[in-house]
Amino acid sequence: MFFKKFVSISCLAFLLIANVTAQPCTTLGQTPSTAFPVCGTDTFSQATVPYCGGRSVPGACNNDGLADLNPFWYKFTCFESGTLGFVITPNDLDDDYDWQIFDVTNRPSDDVFSDPGLFVACNWSGRFGLTGTSAAGQSLINCAGQTYPTFSKMPDLIKGHEYLLLISHFTRFTPSQNGYSLSFGGGTASITDTLSPTITRASVSCDAKTITLQTNKLLRCASLAADGSDFTLSAAGYKFIAAKSVSCSGGFDLDSISLETDKPLPPGKYSVSVKNGSDGNSVLDYCNTGITVGDAVSFEVFDNKPTPLDSIVPPTCAPKSIQLVFQKNILCNSVSPDGSDFVITGPSLVNITSAGGSCVNGKSNVITLNFLQPIVTGGLYQVSLQQSIDGNTIIDECLQQTPPSTIAFTLKDTVSADFTFAANQSCKFTTTNFKHPGRNGVSEWTWEMDTLSKSALQNPVVVFNTYGDKVIRLAVTNDFCSDSSIQTINIGNELKALFDVSNTICPEDSAVFHNNSIGNITSYTWDMGDGTASSLEFPEPKFYTLNGIEKIYPVRLIVKNDLNCYDTAVNPIKVLKSCYIAVPTAFTPDGDGLNDFLYPLNAFQAGNLDFKVYNRIGQLLFHSTDWRDKWDGKFKGEPQNSGIYVWMLSFTNLANGRQIFQKGSTILVR
Repeated sequence: MFFKKFVSISCLAFLLIANVTAQPCTTLGQTPSTAFPVCGTDTFSQATVPYCGGRSVPGACNNDGLADLNPFWYKFTCFESGTLGFVITPNDLDDDYDWQIFDVTNRPSDDVFSDPGLFVACNWSGRFGLTGTSAAGQSLINCAGQTYPTFSKMPDLIKGHEYLLLISHFTRFTPSQNGYSLSFGGGTASITDTLSPTITRASVSCDAKTITLQTNKLLRCASLAADGSDFTLSAAGYKFIAAKSVSCSGGFDLDSISLETDKPLPPGKYSVSVKNGSDGNSVLDYCNTGITVGDAVSFEVFDNKPTPLDSIVPPTCAPKSIQLVFQKNILCNSVSPDGSDFVITGPSLVNITSAGGSCVNGKSNVITLNFLQPIVTGGLYQVSLQQSIDGNTIIDECLQQTPPSTIAFTLKDTVSADFTFAANQSCKFTTTNFKHPGRNGVSEWTWEMDTLSKSALQNPVVVFNTYGDKVIRLAVTNDFCSDSSIQTINIGNELKALFDVSNTICPEDSAVFHNNSIGNITSYTWDMGDGTASSLEFPEPKFYTLNGIEKIYPVRLIVKNDLNCYDTAVNPIKVLKSCYIAVPTAFTPDGDGLNDFLYPLNAFQAGNLDFKVYNRIGQLLFHSTDWRDKWDGKFKGEPQNSGIYVWMLSFTNLANGRQIFQKGSTILVR
């Protein structure tokens, strides 16, 4: 299934490649769950590619049976929306590398093998050499085969979304473990996190020998010096002898660091400071930005007493949960899963449905309380710790029960961006008054009035001088909660007089009027150009009286709408004195403006016309399929001699559908 290009491979070669690729991947980075974190500022080098993989990869090219052959996976986050450019450069330029990008935002990483909807872009070209995305790429999708280019169009990334990049090594006839380099650039998206890494808090173990640090973002495991030399302790006579993070056992990143001291700390206040460790740097993030040397965080070693409720992670608008932070780790099995250890009181009823922590080794210093419904009413709320049905509150890692206690938090009301409008129409423009009620403390309005203008007013007034659908967007906030809405409104007072009529008619034909006027029309006034009039929407066909001469009649239509506005349209009708199709018996191409050309006269109702002129020896001098094209008596720019010239004419009479063929001769006179 996963041999995408070389369908003529011998059975021996097929079996060879199948054996080396149909193996489970155990090397770090060769599965989605262990993907390498990458940053837009770095070039990532992979020296060798172990054989493994073969799992089918769904997406735009799924019918080709594509798979993750000898893969490596990379993960990154979009910090600024835009396009993604990157290049994969094989160490051996005769190697064939392929790739596919997945959007795995809020999804398990292994869903890439089952959900085609995660597809973003790919290139499975059968050609070798450099591959990736570029501004010159024409398509987000390039499937298996030699005809596909190796560079695809740069995909659009969305701010805040998380992505996986699969790089698959197709080995062709001769298996190869040569690696490649991966570099990013050329696009407008940013996958480089500009947030500087820092330590957010520190806590101490029950035996006062282990300090646990929390960081504000994920950092590289390999950048942590195992001897603890990235940090110093403020206590004289004490030092760190080891550093580790439990989360690094099967991955690349950490957000908590455990520092072991050489002996227990006595009760008191201390701080941990950052410095460059024995590896020459402080702890680094994905972009190799280190925690700033000198950054410090304080902590306190208490007598072995129960830990109280410490703080609440600031809640967002309409929270469906809150997070409680404790100075010591809490034993997860002491927290009642139904949340009955806690109760919340405030301006609205809050039903706690569950409680739990992000437990590592059965402990967590953060407990999350989940609610039946979001809290949408603003005001002061209190969360209280109480004895639950198990007869206790919660128990910390030092096996002490946390006493009942209370902590407060404040919310603001949710807001709505729903708005109303009133349109005041006139003949040339529409004045529209937009209104937002401003309830629940809304303090900021951002209006987008179609493509015309923007406004920060609560109730803006907009003048539209064009018609049709207008898309109106509004975003509001009270500096805590936000909302947005969109409405399409129709500016429908357009008035336009429009009608179709044949601009040239034969004397025996009637003029037929097709009214195409637009608007809420209340009256029609027709002037037929000959002194007659009509007030009908669709006038009866009209015959024009001839006096033996060709004449033009200017037909005018005036329409009025329900706002007493008017518009006018005029179409001239030329009534011919004759529509008899004939070819003159003589013409004089002397440039005096009289009878200078030879052509079929009055061929207004001739369809599929074909007109040819020959000299006396049968040479074709002129050919036309449009009766308005006229022979000027020249051939290849040279004036022809006076004499007799033969013509042939064929056409379809549009009035009755008859096929007509005529031939004759004309005298050229000079």
